[in-house]
Amino acid sequence: MKSALRAATAMSLLATGVSADGHATELTIAIVNNGHMINMQTVAEAYTEETGVTLNWVSLEEGVLREQVTSDTATGGGQYDIINIGMQEAPIWGQAGWIEPLEFDAEYDVDDMLPAIRNGLSAEGTLYAAPFYGESSMVMYRKDLADAAGVSIADNDSWDNVAAAAAAMHDPENDVYGVCLRGKPGWGDNMAFVTTVVNSFGGAWFDADGRPQLDSDEWAAAINFYVDLLGTYGPPGSEGNSFNEILALYNEGKCGMWIDATIAASFLEVDGVAYAQSPNAGNPVGANWLWAWAMAVPAGSPNAEAANDFIAWATSKDYVQAVGNHPDFGWGSVPTGTRASTYAIPEFQEAAAFADAELAAIESAAPEATDLKPYVGVQFAAIPEFPEVGSAVAQEIAAALSGAKSVDEALADAQSAADAIMKEAGYYE
Repeated sequence: MKSALRAATAMSLLATGVSADGHATELTIAIVNNGHMINMQTVAEAYTEETGVTLNWVSLEEGVLREQVTSDTATGGGQYDIINIGMQEAPIWGQAGWIEPLEFDAEYDVDDMLPAIRNGLSAEGTLYAAPFYGESSMVMYRKDLADAAGVSIADNDSWDNVAAAAAAMHDPENDVYGVCLRGKPGWGDNMAFVTTVVNSFGGAWFDADGRPQLDSDEWAAAINFYVDLLGTYGPPGSEGNSFNEILALYNEGKCGMWIDATIAASFLEVDGVAYAQSPNAGNPVGANWLWAWAMAVPAGSPNAEAANDFIAWATSKDYVQAVGNHPDFGWGSVPTGTRASTYAIPEFQEAAAFADAELAAIESAAPEATDLKPYVGVQFAAIPEFPEVGSAVAQEIAAALSGAKSVDEALADAQSAADAIMKEAGYYE
């Protein structure tokens, strides 16, 4: 059933299904290879049928996507009409003129977006990317294993208690590991999780002058804890695991707990999963991240109007309904973390046991700058240099996790690399 919005959107897009030169419009869309994005390719078949707009999908692993999209967008390469980006890039790229401001009509209801998500994708009140799904992070654990081991995990638990629970559930002889965490190097891979640990230990990436703080006691305590926890109670080869690899392990019953993106809960297939807010080591501010995979239009795209219209459809209330009512998906598979209205849908509440925990995590995330963390961002710093700094540090942390370097060596090398990048950028001499 078409709502007024979907009907209006379809009618406007029928007009853009043919370009000015008489050729059918084609949109090339670069997406991250996560479940919701992959599902969109199926749901969007109806969109092409209604509008005549051909959709060419380029689905890439997270790190590869970031590298290719950044390179193409920064140079005006024109390879893509729509790109997946997130909160780190959207405000910076928007202000730099790399991506177009998005414009939606009143029926789209921008005010329905969760404020934290909308603000993170905007600069000076202008929305530069529309969220396809949003997320924070939380604990997802096997309650049956926890109960059998006689342990429990509370909201905002201490890291010491979480480590004790991991130890109790750890049973490698039966292919069950106490904890599964990201280890694959990348500023949005291992460092997304690692930064929340550092935050919770009272650390930060930079001081108010932009000087890296990787040689601080807080970083040393956090990384030693992370390496010991994952090295002792995690699966072998954790330095190669990111979201998709751990999702597969969890669904194979091999993880006692997983602390990662709330969106993962939509794709968990094992029974008896319970949820808790992220743990900390005394500082809860920044212990759970905030992110959105969003859709943006690179500046200069010849199909900018059609691209804007597709984004309006793909991030609308009606898209949520389309997934919820789709025979291949259903209400437990709708993209979440973007619109308040989604959490008010009875069918979604019934299907998504994680809904309340996810919303609580998103609403408690703290991206604002503080005295302790003098920059915007939770698991990243909202400065142009951060992807380069974060990627360099990620390699060092992965080396510490694999045993190729000691934690002290890794952090010393990370500090040196980050310092060189920030000096070259002109933050200090």
